[in-house]
Amino acid sequence: MSSDARLDARLHDLVRDEVEAGADALVALRRDLHAHPELSWHETRTTTVVAERLEALGWRVERLAGSGLVADLGERDARPVVGLRADIDALPVQETTGDPWTSTVPGVAHACGHDVHTTALVGAAGALARLHAEGLLPGRVRLFFQPAEEVMPGGALRLIGLGLLDGVDRVFALHCDPGVDVGQVGLRLGPMTSAADQVDVRLEGTGGHTSRPHLTGDLTFALAKVTTELPAILSRRFDPRAGVSVVWGRIEAGRAPNVIPERGLLSGTVRILDAIAWADAEKLVRELVHEIVRPYGVTAHVDYVRGVPPVVNEPVSHAVLAEAVASVLGPDGRVLAPQSLGGEDFGWYVDEVPGAMMRLGTRTPGGATYDLHQGDLRVDERAIGLGARLLAEAAARALRLPGKHASRQA
Repeated sequence: MSSDARLDARLHDLVRDEVEAGADALVALRRDLHAHPELSWHETRTTTVVAERLEALGWRVERLAGSGLVADLGERDARPVVGLRADIDALPVQETTGDPWTSTVPGVAHACGHDVHTTALVGAAGALARLHAEGLLPGRVRLFFQPAEEVMPGGALRLIGLGLLDGVDRVFALHCDPGVDVGQVGLRLGPMTSAADQVDVRLEGTGGHTSRPHLTGDLTFALAKVTTELPAILSRRFDPRAGVSVVWGRIEAGRAPNVIPERGLLSGTVRILDAIAWADAEKLVRELVHEIVRPYGVTAHVDYVRGVPPVVNEPVSHAVLAEAVASVLGPDGRVLAPQSLGGEDFGWYVDEVPGAMMRLGTRTPGGATYDLHQGDLRVDERAIGLGARLLAEAAARALRLPGKHASRQA
């Protein structure tokens, strides 16, 4: 056995033993976080609970104003630096599971698995502290416990704006996937998730009687034209391979059947798999909305919020995750993750430095398949320890990569 293989085996054993020794505590932590979910930008209790755990493990913790934290392990000027990120916020969703650890906050739940992400990263922190104590971390690890992933623009931009990603050479994250069995992980090279923006179209007109639409701006008709024509036109103005999708979630106009209203609102999302097309989307959407409503005598106001870029898994970082999955889960642990139109603000991290995300299987084999962002979401808690081991091994392996760690051409 080569020296590298012996080191890999030792790292694997130390990480496994450390995570397994704390498995019950990790499950208890996840249940505590699950029972006390906090919405975006208000994750104060979660921040305190996590900070206390990390400080007890010997990490240098910096709490951010409001909520969220970063933590470092290793000498302050040590290089390379590998980042691991978990999102800590919950959703405005009513939980319906009835589990003993169900949400105690009405209308708020960890319906996207962020409690699992947070707990897995705490578990990885324990394993990495053990490796550091054994002298097996040739560099520094930075943990990002990020607030506000579920809103646009999310907490990633705040952390990056504070300079907390500066000096980080590579970054990794995981996301729960209730469509994949526990014991398996979805990986995908290149684009994994979509860019996701929010668009609000507000129309204003003079209003009037439905018997005389020719004497007023027919606002409701104009709103309907935007609803149907904007997605259709965009599908012809962008390369179909860009995967542009416009879906409306809210339409409001009027209260009476015989009154043309003065105001109307249309809200939805714009999702794009291609980063170049995403850069052009806002300008084109604004132009098209005004062109569509011009014949109907109404005025359009477009509020466009750029949410997140696509998560594009960089080749070397993807290979690191693949090695970690093979080590932790064996040859059958890796499955191909489908490309998703879901938005994920980890895209901002990998837009700045090389990195990759994995899809952590949380479905009990043979059990029900749940959907994210739904109140009945359940996860197989065996995924917590596996996620912790995967993150810890990925960080340890990335610290040993040769050459220029921040190279995008690797």
